[in-house]
This record gives sequence, C-alpha cells and structure tokens, in this order.
Amino acid sequence: AMTTIGELPEDVLVELLSLLPARELLRSCRLVCSQWRYVVDLTTLWKRKCQRDGFYRHSLDRSVSDWRTFYILCHMKKNLIKNPCAEENFQHWKLDINEGDKWKIENLPGAHGNLMPDASVHKYFVTSYGPCFKSQLITLKKEGYWNQLMDEKRPEITVKDWYAARFDCGCRYELTVRLLSEDYIVLEEFHPEPVVIEQWSDARWREISHTFQNYPAGVRYIWFQHGGQDTQFWAGWYGIRVTNSSITIGPQT
Repeated sequence: AMTTIGELPEDVLVELLSLLPARELLRSCRLVCSQWRYVVDLTTLWKRKCQRDGFYRHSLDRSVSDWRTFYILCHMKKNLIKNPCAEENFQHWKLDINEGDKWKIENLPGAHGNLMPDASVHKYFVTSYGPCFKSQLITLKKEGYWNQLMDEKRPEITVKDWYAARFDCGCRYELTVRLLSEDYIVLEEFHPEPVVIEQWSDARWREISHTFQNYPAGVRYIWFQHGGQDTQFWAGWYGIRVTNSSITIGPQT
C-alpha cells in the first residue's frame, strides 16, 4: 500500500522539512495541518537546520533556549554598516563634521602606515587637522529585524571598528554608538574615552569592540559615529584612519 506523507515517522518528517527555507516553514508548512505545525515547532527541527547550515556547536546545547530564533538570527546575520571600507567613496555615510582639509579616502597601507590584518580590506577613511566625524543611522525594520524580535529576544548587538595612526603624527580617535527608540530617544550608549595616539607610534591597526546585551525594549534604530583628527594641526591628512566598521545582530557563532 502507498504511504502518504502524513504517515511518515516524525524523525523522517523532521529531516524532510528541515531542508526547506525558514520562511516557507513558518508561512506555509506550519499552516498545512496540526501535525505539521507540531513538527515545525519542534526544537529538533531547528537544531537540525542549524547543523545543516553550520551554526551548531555542542557547547551551545546548554545556552540556547530557542533554537528557532537562534537559527533565524544566524541566518539573517550580516554587517549592517554599508560601505565600511570606503569602496564606494562616501556613499551611505553622513559627514557630520568635516573640518580642516576634510575627510579623504586612501589606499592601504598609506604613507607611514601598515596593512590591515584582514587582507580583503584595501582602503580606509582618514581625517585632517580639524575635527572630522561621520555617521550612519540603521533602521532595524528595514534590515529585517521586526519589533517583537528586538523587544522579546533582545539579540546581542555587536559593534566593531578599526583605527590606526600614521607613524609620524599623533592623532585622536572617537566612537559613539547609540541604541535609539522610535522617537530617537537614547536607550543605551557606547561612548568610550577618546583614544589619543602619540607621535612616533607603531602605526598598527587596532580593533575596538562592544556587545550590547540586555538592553531596554523599544530599540528601533542604531546610530554609529566615528572620527577624530590629528593632534599636531598639520595641513593635509595626518589624522586618525578608520575602516572595516561593523554592526551585527545575533549570536556570536
């Protein structure tokens, strides 16, 4: 006798449905019948999808309470900063303060500079003798992070930035990242002390990183701003260099 899909053992159905995209599982398969809804909601199905896509590690078994949300966040994860490495000139950046000889883009390693640890990065933004700051405002809903997800799950928000000085000139670096509400009220902020690099430094590229956790509900935007200037007021572009900025949302896989 021919067997219908409804008569398949649960583990076989889990294996079959785990091959489908998450969107189809939630928008279509879950509505087919009570059996399929039950299977789509199973932890084992979402853990299997994590295994298939390389998101699973045994060490996560005790820390992950919701494998469906974990999978969705891992699958969505991307750098929310656009044009982080100056490959598109200043596109997507708002030049908030642009003094001295203004912002400029240069090729790595640049005069009296060093290459980045990441060989895929080829350019950087550089500041001048007057204050130079640029920013991006990220709208979470446009990036696919719906309000309920942000309010109930409060996924980790990780910010990273890379900065360096020239060997022959001192400079100053600053970073501010704010989590904003619908009305642009600051719910949480990361604003470390400015970094002052003295003249005749090693000119190495350094990474600064911060992860927002357990932040208040209501986050709808992320505002990222960085920049600085040189500390010796030399004409030209002797100030802080920045590149490879990133904001990601989701587990640290």
